[in-house]
Amino acid sequence: MARRALTTTAAAFAVTAALLLTACGGSDDSPSDDIKGAGDSSSSPSASASPSAGADVKRPVIKLPSSFQLTFENWTSSDPVEQAVLNDGKEQLRAGYEAIIENDPESKDRAFYDTKNGFLQSQQWIRTYTDKNLTVIGKLPVFDPKVILAKDKAAASLSYCTDESKASTRNRKTGEVKGNPAGTDPEVLYVISMGKNAQGVWQAVSARSERGGCAK
Repeated sequence: MARRALTTTAAAFAVTAALLLTACGGSDDSPSDDIKGAGDSSSSPSASASPSAGADVKRPVIKLPSSFQLTFENWTSSDPVEQAVLNDGKEQLRAGYEAIIENDPESKDRAFYDTKNGFLQSQQWIRTYTDKNLTVIGKLPVFDPKVILAKDKAAASLSYCTDESKASTRNRKTGEVKGNPAGTDPEVLYVISMGKNAQGVWQAVSARSERGGCAK
């Protein structure tokens, strides 16, 4: 399920790695860049929230069908701030695929986990599917998560890998199913720049991806 590349803008926390949400389907196997989630107020997350503030926020309930299994391996940390980043980063990714499957580029669930600028990027990524009547099916493991916190713990870099070996796209009209072209590396490295907003929710500011980057 190769993805289209989307350029992203950096903010809040500088990240140098590449990342994206590669959803199966396209024949373009160039590196893809994506962001997940969006903001509900300012384009840059606020640093005013306490580490535990986000726990009291009512988050959207993300629902994915059994036809698409998004699994997260070793998604835990003994550090409570890192765990908060992991939790919101996980839901941001799930919300992105929910938007694709529900054919909804305006997804409020995804927007919840993005800054305003981040959500604009997310919409571009989602529309690479919805504009072509594509949805996603199969299995997509997400693994090897790493969190790097800024000194003030108000910004972070979240990286992880995905394995697209068993994921595909399906055309909503024709039913045609496509996976990655033969010879395509199925593993994609994602790096997401995240910031904590005033409510304590970790939101995606920008994201990039690198196909084959997981082996480095």
